[in-house]
Amino acid sequence: MRTQDLVRRHQPPAPASDVAGPRDQRAAGLAPRGGLRRLRPVVPDIAWAVFAGLNLAAMRLFPAWQTVPFLAIWVSLTVIYGFRLWRLQPTILTWAAVTLATGGIIGVQVLKGQQDADYLAEVPLIALMFLVMVWHGRRRLAATQERLTAMEELHRVSQENLRLLEQQRQFLVDASHELGTPITVALGHAELIEQTVTDQGVAADARVVAGELARLRRLTNRLLLLASAGTPGFLQVAPVATDSLILDALERWGHVPRLWRLGEAAEATVSGDADRLVVALDALLENAVAHTEPGDRIEVSVRLEGNNAVIAVADSGCGIPPDDLDHIFGRFTRAEPYLSREAGGFGLGLPIVQAIAEAHHGSVRARSTSGQGATFEMVIPAVSALPGPVR
Repeated sequence: MRTQDLVRRHQPPAPASDVAGPRDQRAAGLAPRGGLRRLRPVVPDIAWAVFAGLNLAAMRLFPAWQTVPFLAIWVSLTVIYGFRLWRLQPTILTWAAVTLATGGIIGVQVLKGQQDADYLAEVPLIALMFLVMVWHGRRRLAATQERLTAMEELHRVSQENLRLLEQQRQFLVDASHELGTPITVALGHAELIEQTVTDQGVAADARVVAGELARLRRLTNRLLLLASAGTPGFLQVAPVATDSLILDALERWGHVPRLWRLGEAAEATVSGDADRLVVALDALLENAVAHTEPGDRIEVSVRLEGNNAVIAVADSGCGIPPDDLDHIFGRFTRAEPYLSREAGGFGLGLPIVQAIAEAHHGSVRARSTSGQGATFEMVIPAVSALPGPVR
């Protein structure tokens, strides 16, 4: 069947029948209408040609009044060109024909003594003015086409970038989902081996494997969170009390050997996702732990700044070099020095903070002096207390 289809597809069309059918008759009946349709675009050109011919006749028949039809021809040529925007070759031919026709009539009248010779100089002057107008018009048209081409290229590049970003986001989502299950299974087996084995060497090895698998699971979770940022359903919005947010964070992180301090705790309410804000605050605290040593101070606070609630984490650690502050919120960026490989993380914590803050229509900012600690702030629009559960 496929061979027959290919043969049938490449066969030449059957010769037309000599007897015209109803369809052919209808097509023949529509031919005049199709001819009118093809003629319609050149109707303005024909109308102008008739108008120019009448004015040329008026110039020939009424020498005393020929200035009016002479100017009418050139003005109408300018108007029709601006309306039709002929290509260069038809424009030059039309210009030459009008110049020769008007100049010839005036030249004959000058030879007969019906006009002064100075009057003939108007023809090349007006013709030159028309050429200058054509030149300017075509130059502006070319510039417009260049801008349109540049805009089309920019649009194409933007669409390509959006497509690549969407592919990257989808890859992160798929990779995180695909890695999640085997990592969880392997982590469960490693923890089981650590708890049941009697050989201390094997237990220590299982503990290392479990630790690395836990870090890998955190990486996949963060990649999945970053990939889902900005998508519908990323936030489950409800009123959130920021003072409770920082108090719960201090309770969660209090076991880490640092000098924890509660700063200003303004009673501000934001409309946001409590779980996402907890993740962002934990990322800031993890970053502070990464840049401090046991005994260093870490202060958590929240204050009102205009219509915004500013959640801040300040530490007295090693600080961040000025060169790193410019790109500290970039993905996979790790400022040095880190005090341990475990604390160093993957360079995804601060980008997660930025993604969550921007999802809440807020922003993030950081300031630091190398060797004198750093302060990270998450700025979230504050709202009046709303009815409903407050977390």
